[in-house]
Amino acid sequence: MKPVDRASTLPLTWRKSSYSNQGSECVELATTPQWTAFRDSKNPHGGTIVIAADQWASFRLAVTAN
Repeated sequence: MKPVDRASTLPLTWRKSSYSNQGSECVELATTPQWTAFRDSKNPHGGTIVIAADQWASFRLAVTAN
């Protein structure tokens, strides 16, 4: 099973940025120890992007470093 398939079938806890004011046009994310999944809050049953947890950590460090 591909990670994207797992993301759509696992009982994940999805969350939005606190900066979104709970709007409906946001990116949501769910994390596990192995990976982070992203989806469009307007279309939660649409596609999901999945990246490895270490890639997400590197991205976050790069963003906060600037």
